[in-house]
Amino acid sequence: MSIKATLRRWLGRGTVVTLAVVPVGCATANTPEQPAQTEYERNVLIEDFVTEMVRDHGFTPSPLKAVLDQAEKKQSILDAISRPAEKTLEWKDYRKIFITQKRIDGGVRFMRKHRAVLERAEMVYGVPKEMVTAIIGVETYYGRMAGNYRVVDALSTLAFDYPPRAEFFRGQLKEYFILAREEGIDPLSIKGSYAGAMGYGQFIPSSYRHYAVDFDGDKKRDIWTNPKDAIGSVANYFKEHGWGSGEPVVVPASVNGEAINEFLNVSLKPELSVEELAAKGFTPLDRRRYTGLATAMELQGEKGVEHWLGLKNFYVITRYNHSKLYAMAVYQLSQEIKKADQQG
Repeated sequence: MSIKATLRRWLGRGTVVTLAVVPVGCATANTPEQPAQTEYERNVLIEDFVTEMVRDHGFTPSPLKAVLDQAEKKQSILDAISRPAEKTLEWKDYRKIFITQKRIDGGVRFMRKHRAVLERAEMVYGVPKEMVTAIIGVETYYGRMAGNYRVVDALSTLAFDYPPRAEFFRGQLKEYFILAREEGIDPLSIKGSYAGAMGYGQFIPSSYRHYAVDFDGDKKRDIWTNPKDAIGSVANYFKEHGWGSGEPVVVPASVNGEAINEFLNVSLKPELSVEELAAKGFTPLDRRRYTGLATAMELQGEKGVEHWLGLKNFYVITRYNHSKLYAMAVYQLSQEIKKADQQG
């Protein structure tokens, strides 16, 4: 299940949501309504797609056409991805959705059940077990809510019936067919989110092909039903995006003066050094010495304005989902899971 869908479930089925900063992930951008496409135009797009797959990737036309003939256009997918954003969530509201006792308890159970695998992933990739657990907890509630759409339906609908993002999803459909061939799976059998994200960690096909790993040695990369592969794959994704083992993620900060205002919430990617931010009056509350680039954030918390210093590892989390609220939720959930696990 996508993050956007989770937010809708929490707020009510008819509510439309976005984040305080609209994420730029693969399937969350909202776009204006487009004119209806004719069936002839759709068929031409499909024929062109098949021709490209045969020419560039060595597919046989008939089996590929047979799968696409069975793929179903889903209006509910088009509705979900094109619905305009009408409600903005602040951090205080977003946090309530993902930092719950039920999700913390679920994380403790998941971490204890898979502790040996999580600890091996931490040794191999340097990503803490509670961080991997929190990602899976936020994405799919520890594998319980991984999506109910056939992936081929989702991707073909968005590739051939949603012009605003057709190029992107056409590319993901291509990646999906190549993935199915590589992994020896029936492309009609796999289910995922309305945007084609799959498995415990909700990888889109291109991410699956690049970052999924066989973590149990069975010569298959299965993040749909195999939590061992899913754990290793999430950890590998973080490592490949620059996770620093043992390094801090995000720290509370204090503000002195107004010089920092023009740098608050400007970019997810750190662009100023910790020293430069300190010179502008934005300093860690714990007075510890931090180095490297960082980003200055101001969030609306339950008790008022919060200021945070996002370090390199915080940015790595945003590579999974391009939102500072998402990254904060994952980080804080991971810390709550770690604390609850240690308390027994």
